[in-house]
Amino acid sequence: MITSLILFFGALVLALALTPVSKWLAPHAGVIARPRSRDVHTIPVPKMGGVAILLAVMAMVVLLRGQPEIRQIVSIIFGAAFMSFLGLVDDRFGLSAYVRLPLQLATAAFVWFNGVRIQFFLIEYLDAALTVIWIVGITNAMNFLDNMDGLLAGISAVISAFFLVLAVFNGQILVGALSAAMLGACIGFLFYNLNPATVFMGDSGSMFLGFLLACIAIKLRFAQTPSVSWLVPLVVMGLPVFDMTLVVISRLRRGKNPLTTPGKDHSSHRLTALGFSHREAVMILYLVCCALGVAALLVSAFDRTAALLLGLAILFAGVFMLWFMEFGPWKFTNPYPLPGAKPESPAEQTNA
Repeated sequence: MITSLILFFGALVLALALTPVSKWLAPHAGVIARPRSRDVHTIPVPKMGGVAILLAVMAMVVLLRGQPEIRQIVSIIFGAAFMSFLGLVDDRFGLSAYVRLPLQLATAAFVWFNGVRIQFFLIEYLDAALTVIWIVGITNAMNFLDNMDGLLAGISAVISAFFLVLAVFNGQILVGALSAAMLGACIGFLFYNLNPATVFMGDSGSMFLGFLLACIAIKLRFAQTPSVSWLVPLVVMGLPVFDMTLVVISRLRRGKNPLTTPGKDHSSHRLTALGFSHREAVMILYLVCCALGVAALLVSAFDRTAALLLGLAILFAGVFMLWFMEFGPWKFTNPYPLPGAKPESPAEQTNA
């Protein structure tokens, strides 16, 4: 627990110190978020905050050298750092989704080869496929969530906090330490990213956080309910999974490509369409994520039957909200680019 506290405060201080540096550097590197029709900001904003988050977490991981399973932790950090670099290139020059996806798949396969593996089917090639799909899916789901001031940083902080609690309860020191570093870095960055944000994390941050949280979720183990241990991280990360599912279903229904069609069709946009302010929409999603975290704690403490029943109840609630948000009283204002409108460049299509 002492190690986790040291890493939390260390990452917090570093993120607080490095974020202004990244904010200053962004215009010189040409990494600026310029307002688009689907954005909530109205002035250009630096978007290299993800580099500050990356450096804060990596600096803390150095303190873990010599620990058991450090090879897996290093492979996770290396993969997440590559995701951050890929996101930074995307932010600066623009990358097609069809270029990003194969690189994401290869990076997920890399951590699988280094022992970060889901063990669900107990058949190697099926578990390998599931591991890669989970990591890439969560990476992109978190990237999708980065659409309002403070949203992704806050959601990542909440998820990291619950991962930290779960790791401490189950005696997983390294997983807890990594979660603590993530939590500190996200809170430090959030100081500058709350509405009205003065800096964005960009894809360099969202892809880093998504990849890292997906890997931490795989590393979690639960002695109380080993047969349904897969359910706990799935519940904790229920919000990004829900949001991505909603967006994919919504775009497919309208004949849009889910990966390349940007739009104001995320959970946060639908809440603002209902009349909530941007801050209120973000806070509502924070609360939803906290509720899912508490539910995950209960799942980890329940026996198998009770855990499955709670998981089933959450699934039904999620399906109902998918229906409600897709067919409810939403009044979108041009959620997708109009036919004949000037298309956005690949760089502008990030965070779809």
